[in-house]
Amino acid sequence: MERLLEVKDLAISFKTRGGEVQAIRGVNFHVNKGETLAIVGESGSGKSVTSQAVMKLIPQPQGMYKRGQILFEGEDLIGKSEKQMQKIRGKEIGMIFQDPMTSLNPMMKVGKQITEVLFKHENISKDAAYKRAVELLGLVGIPSPEKRFQQYPHEFSGGMRQRVVIAMALAANPKLLIADEPTTALDVTIQAQILDLMKDLQKKIGTAIIFITHDLGVVARMADRVAVMYAGQIVEMGTAQEIFYDPRHPYTWGLLASMPSLESKGSKLTAIPGTPPDLIKPPKGDAFALRSSYAMAIDLEKEPPMYKVSDSHLVKSWLMHPMAPQVEPPEVVKKVRRMLPNAYPEPVLVNANEAY
Repeated sequence: MERLLEVKDLAISFKTRGGEVQAIRGVNFHVNKGETLAIVGESGSGKSVTSQAVMKLIPQPQGMYKRGQILFEGEDLIGKSEKQMQKIRGKEIGMIFQDPMTSLNPMMKVGKQITEVLFKHENISKDAAYKRAVELLGLVGIPSPEKRFQQYPHEFSGGMRQRVVIAMALAANPKLLIADEPTTALDVTIQAQILDLMKDLQKKIGTAIIFITHDLGVVARMADRVAVMYAGQIVEMGTAQEIFYDPRHPYTWGLLASMPSLESKGSKLTAIPGTPPDLIKPPKGDAFALRSSYAMAIDLEKEPPMYKVSDSHLVKSWLMHPMAPQVEPPEVVKKVRRMLPNAYPEPVLVNANEAY
């Protein structure tokens, strides 16, 4: 597949009173045209900073691009000026934020907010912009779009406001859409409707999506490929079926084990012990070592490389080393298979120890 976005060895730090926080530490990933890449991890793992970095929304001068490249259709976005990025944001890359009320102007009618996007990025008349905005409102499932065009954000429910934000993000037909936890503030029923809407729109217009979330249930519903982030690094990456049916990193096992299910009724939910490391002084070894019951001595001394399980499956863990002890994944793999029946075909398992 043709690559639309490629992030290479990206490192981002933030200046704080306590010191320099190394928020992103050598991240590598790509997004193909028309696919959905989910980036998952707990709070503070670096998911949102990564998405903001792609849009060049890292606040200056506190935030610093230390090294790396962000290649969009072969051009490095890091080297572009703010004026150049303003032409790319919305037109080439759209973004949906977590809280729609922070994206919408409460003093402006929603129709005008959509047409402003069109006027900025398209050579379009006022009548054509109106027709396009009404069409977009209908496309995202808002009833009576002509009437809704004239209303303010406070006259919409939370789910409807998020649909308006999606309409704004899609107004200029971007090639890439970044969705940063777009359903977190919504109830389960509305969340399902928004996810189905995004999948349907993706099929219609062919937009690639980066979906930022901590919810693995959302990942199972949306993703073609998954990147698992921890402490500013990607620790496992693979197709959705590989991450759910053949996870290899202890952190991924912990995330899967913490998923609630009907089988969890009456029992205590599993939690990953400990807390993430201080990224002002990142650990010199495996960042997850102190929280992992599978950690070895080398995990405390040396950072593991990224091992190749298959062409699409990569794991950053010393457990993949040929000399590492053979460790069976916990019961979580069987649990996930029961929770997601027929979601993905059985993968062909590969011996990761043969990769390096």
